[in-house]
Amino acid sequence: MPLFETLARFWSEPMIANNVLVCMNLFGALFLGLLVGYERSYHGRAAGMRTYGMVCMASAALTVISGYSGSWFGGAQLGAAGGDATRVIQGIVTGIGFLCAGVIMREGFNISGLTTAASLWAVSVIGILVGVGFYVAAFGLALLSAICMTWISKLEMKLPACIAVAITLKFRENYVPNEKELRLATRARGYVVAGGSIAISASQACVEWRFVAVALSRHQMSTLPELAAEISSLAGVTDYQLGYARN
Repeated sequence: MPLFETLARFWSEPMIANNVLVCMNLFGALFLGLLVGYERSYHGRAAGMRTYGMVCMASAALTVISGYSGSWFGGAQLGAAGGDATRVIQGIVTGIGFLCAGVIMREGFNISGLTTAASLWAVSVIGILVGVGFYVAAFGLALLSAICMTWISKLEMKLPACIAVAITLKFRENYVPNEKELRLATRARGYVVAGGSIAISASQACVEWRFVAVALSRHQMSTLPELAAEISSLAGVTDYQLGYARN
């Protein structure tokens, strides 16, 4: 009967072999996604092992099934066009862009989530590599991604860099701050006020200044508590807030 013949096609030996190969790709992509995601999970990020594993596995699934278009619907495509892997890859990259945008957060001068977004994009590429059969390249990219997120930050700490601190100062009512005194206070602790970073606002005769102070060097800069002590001693300051301007 036609019904049993149709069902038999789905359980034929070639179809079972194709399903096994697809499943092997999915397990491999899941493992590599978990490998990369562990670093984010270890550091308490919102996107952890589960997110990375699912992104990598789903990317591999969408890519690999496009290579088996001849086996779609039990080998009877019913007039449907064959899969185009390049279009599938384009769709994956576009879709991952929306997911990556969701993990990037901005609060004042601080921007967080850029590394997580970049690594999510990379893990989707790992899944694509698994899907098209570049297993060694996929493992290499997963390993390099994990190394970048784990060790590059330690290398950055040893290289010369300009560390930035976001500062918010609130002054007492009707007090007019002196910009020169502010610059001298930050300079005394090894920082300079970044050009064009000063933002001034006022509420009920109380002035608030927000700006970024950049360290002259790692060796000359003071610690954050020392800079806070210098800033808080300025005349007219009632409240202050300091934090590293991360991105």
